[in-house]
Amino acid sequence: MLDFYTFKHFSKHLSLMHLVSTKSLECTYAFSLALHTGEDETDILKNRNTLAKQIQTNTPLNFVVANQTHGSRVVVIKTPRSRGWENQNTAINNCDALITNLPNIMLGILTADCVSILLYDAKQGVVASIHAGWRGTQKKIVTKTLQKMKTEFKSNPENILAAIAPSIGKCCYEVDKNVARHFFSSPNSFTRMNEKYMLDLPYLNKEQLLSFGVNEKNIEMSNICTSCQTNRFFSYRKEKGCSGRFISMIGLKDMHES
Repeated sequence: MLDFYTFKHFSKHLSLMHLVSTKSLECTYAFSLALHTGEDETDILKNRNTLAKQIQTNTPLNFVVANQTHGSRVVVIKTPRSRGWENQNTAINNCDALITNLPNIMLGILTADCVSILLYDAKQGVVASIHAGWRGTQKKIVTKTLQKMKTEFKSNPENILAAIAPSIGKCCYEVDKNVARHFFSSPNSFTRMNEKYMLDLPYLNKEQLLSFGVNEKNIEMSNICTSCQTNRFFSYRKEKGCSGRFISMIGLKDMHES
């Protein structure tokens, strides 16, 4: 039986689908969903098909994932077809944030410590999924995604619900000064320990949401550290370069289905 992590404020909206996958020892590779890390593709596709069957909908879904590059490119999905789901070669290239207003499309972000941020504008009917490691955070990918939603769909940040998925926490994310210096302007985002810094990526991405105008009451934090909970989530750092990835997904239901 698969176990998904979900967000309370998203679950209140009938027009929305979302989930964060977790490990399952009953599945191959502990239910890793990554095609890009060297596992047998057939087994990963079985895992993806298993996940897809768990999402209850009357209409077949399209699944879109990107070749994430720790950049800040944001892509709007305008065509109802799967990308990168059954074949890595069809994934959206050089992209770390996806947006759509089309129904029956699940936007997925694969991680194993990096921060996944999911966004939902109920008024305009728009969703987004964002991948933010320290580089993407430094490049303000959350801000750029919100700006794209505002420009393309007239999204008002006050109407946006946001969720920050399980990721490595300040308790475990040790970086050197070369990384930490990018965030010295936000002193609450790190704790210095001798020549090392404990960096809080979820906090930094929450700060970007707030700075753009998203209401704090509309931001739900998982407050789960992947490095602390390797029984449930893959952690690249804690598991010393593990190849497993879990997925955070969001999509709109077609409310006109019969």
